[in-house]
Amino acid sequence: MELKTGDEIELLRINALIVSRTLAEVAKYIKPGISTRMLDKIAEDYLRSEGAIPGFKGYNGFPNALCISINEEVVHGIPGDRVLKNSDIVSVDCGSIKHGYYGDSAYTFAVGELKPEVLNLLQRTKESLNIGIEMAVAGKRIGDISSAIQNYIEGFGYSIVRELVGHGIGTKLHEKPDVPNYGRKGTGIKLQEGMTLCIEPMINLGTKNVTQSKDGWTVRAADGAPSAHYELTIAVTKNEADVLSTFKYIEEVLGPNKI
Repeated sequence: MELKTGDEIELLRINALIVSRTLAEVAKYIKPGISTRMLDKIAEDYLRSEGAIPGFKGYNGFPNALCISINEEVVHGIPGDRVLKNSDIVSVDCGSIKHGYYGDSAYTFAVGELKPEVLNLLQRTKESLNIGIEMAVAGKRIGDISSAIQNYIEGFGYSIVRELVGHGIGTKLHEKPDVPNYGRKGTGIKLQEGMTLCIEPMINLGTKNVTQSKDGWTVRAADGAPSAHYELTIAVTKNEADVLSTFKYIEEVLGPNKI
């Protein structure tokens, strides 16, 4: 596990903001009738316009710039000919590489009008991310982040995916330590200044169980119920987490009171 210097954190911040702006660019086009392949092209074009390389494309053989996961798909969906329709939810996960460092962030978008229970799932998953981030300060432990997310989410009767977790980030997309979205307070690795983490709750409306599709990538909720996913990158400091990526650009596109 590598602790990052101030200069390294600033390089991570550059990438974190690039992926934040890329997701906002994608947000402009999320509507019924658009294909996931077109969203992927929009993102790749924008990343390259920022002087970045798509961080996911070619990673362990993944074919695209974005992971796009719809409805019961939890993560790692492959863009293609599928088009979005009204009442879909779509998780868009984006990575970048610039100056030798990675960026990584995800957001689950509403396509048109959602059923209240699905809208609540999105809002509460997003809230759980912020609750986890509040625990990411020097002296606490990974389990403090994990348990904060778990306690909040399970209070609503939702399920936490166990097979997939958050992670460290730096010159590699996935570094130590793992950051589960479930666990016991006061356990796990002690958080230190200079640790850089991607915190990303993946929350299912139904069962916690997942299956992997025949494409070798797409992970789905086993019962077909909706799944939500949000991700931000933070650096651990003494007093509060330094949040390197942001949803503010997305929120500016979506407008007030929109997911």
